Amino acid sequence: MTALRALVERWVAGEVRLAPIADLLGVRPLAAGDGEARIEMDAGPRLHNAMGILHGGVVLDLADVAMGAALATVVDEGETFATVSSTVAYLRPVREGRLTAAARVVHRGRTTAHLECDLANADGELVARVGSVSAIRRAG
Repeated sequence: MTALRALVERWVAGEVRLAPIADLLGVRPLAAGDGEARIEMDAGPRLHNAMGILHGGVVLDLADVAMGAALATVVDEGETFATVSSTVAYLRPVREGRLTAAARVVHRGRTTAHLECDLANADGELVARVGSVSAIRRAG
């Protein structure tokens, strides 16, 4: 097991904190492994934009954390990665309530990975779909 995969598994088990952004947003891990991850957070007024709905950047942040956790489960020892592009389709507004992000690695190549993440509200309705590309590099 790689160090990154072990870190994500320890995060899911509640043994460690993953990243400051996850703490800031109140992200809670649900599951991760084999190129997939599920996380959740509660949306509310503290994360609203000026129009009284969840800020789009928060939606992207939640998806990015989920996709990063998914990718961390399939990188090799000594590899690191970073998001290089993301596309978000906002499908319905969110004001309050639980959001769940389900991410998966669609394709993992030698130097890039393609990922997808669906975000759903507490009623199971799809609120956003995110696609992302990450660069994979050898650490060092």
